[in-house]
Amino acid sequence: MQSFQPPRRVLMGPGPSDVSPRVLAALARPTIGHLDPEFQKLMEEIKTALQRLFNAPDHACVPLPAPGTAGMEAAIMNLLEPGDRAVVAVNGAFGGRMADMAGRAGATVVTVDHEWGQPVDADRVAAALAEAPTKVLAFVHAETSTGVRSDAATLCGLARKHGALSIVDCVTSLGGISVDAAAWDADIVYSGTQKCLSAPPGLSPIAISKRAQAAITGRKEKVRNWLLDFNLLMSYWGGEGGRTYHHTAPINALYGLHESLVVLFEEGVQASTVRHARTHEALVAGLEAAGLKMLVDEKHRLPQLNTVIVPDGIDEAAVRAHALKTWDLELGAGLGPLKGKVWRIGLMGASATPWHVRLCLTALCEALAAQGLKVDTSAVLAASDARLAG
Repeated sequence: MQSFQPPRRVLMGPGPSDVSPRVLAALARPTIGHLDPEFQKLMEEIKTALQRLFNAPDHACVPLPAPGTAGMEAAIMNLLEPGDRAVVAVNGAFGGRMADMAGRAGATVVTVDHEWGQPVDADRVAAALAEAPTKVLAFVHAETSTGVRSDAATLCGLARKHGALSIVDCVTSLGGISVDAAAWDADIVYSGTQKCLSAPPGLSPIAISKRAQAAITGRKEKVRNWLLDFNLLMSYWGGEGGRTYHHTAPINALYGLHESLVVLFEEGVQASTVRHARTHEALVAGLEAAGLKMLVDEKHRLPQLNTVIVPDGIDEAAVRAHALKTWDLELGAGLGPLKGKVWRIGLMGASATPWHVRLCLTALCEALAAQGLKVDTSAVLAASDARLAG
């Protein structure tokens, strides 16, 4: 074997995003023990920072030792028991995954299915909740497979009205658009490190309300997942100085998360939100100048995940392959019913800059021209630059 030397890529797919040199440097710091007093101080800082970022001062906030899917599984497996009724809004791949997990937990699952590219319809969710007593309402705030945003505040309010606990997938939204667990009155909100936080994949920040904690403590059966059992997990994360061994924490990955949070708060959460919005507007202006169309209606689009419709006669995979080979630029493909029909372009965290926008537009124009679709690259870039300057 020889040491692995990865190629230098520009990551503008649906995740992971580019990781800053500061975060990469933090990952390389000396490893210490997961019960070391100095590491426990770091854990407390991370917990406090996540409460601030989620706006969840009354929630228990910890990073789970696995990627965003672990947050999904932890939320569902901790709250649901066999026979519980769960309503799951499905408007893309990850809503579908939530429904699958709820079924594996033994719940009676009622899905509210939507066309991909559409936000969750609150009226249809309300109707499903009204049909029978429901333990959990689960939905995706920022659907990574489509680039659509749903109204988390309204949906969490419906859960409260019908006596259900809410689970909100914020894997792609945290750090890119507003996530407000307190204002939403959400019960469990989870995310991942590899999207707008621009840390490597492998951790899942999660916020758990007091209502949800009480429901977990009062379960009739043990949680059907040992590693992510909140009752056990908090024996390690619960309090400074009183921790007991539960698992060996991914120490250096937590260094990286901590540094990414330092970077985010140095910029300011609101400033980060504005940056994501501005780069999105510049990208869309350029795409439209190139004659391309977006999948999602403007008012429901995610700035950090842009889903572009592939023009007729264009081999979408060849475009992505050209961008990767020629520009070292990674773009995302469509999933499920959108496979072969869209590109997914990420503007997440460190990848949400004017430089990334210009590179992406240049590479797309060149790749389209290689297939005979002539595009005025200068006009495309001028349209994008004008939006940034406006």
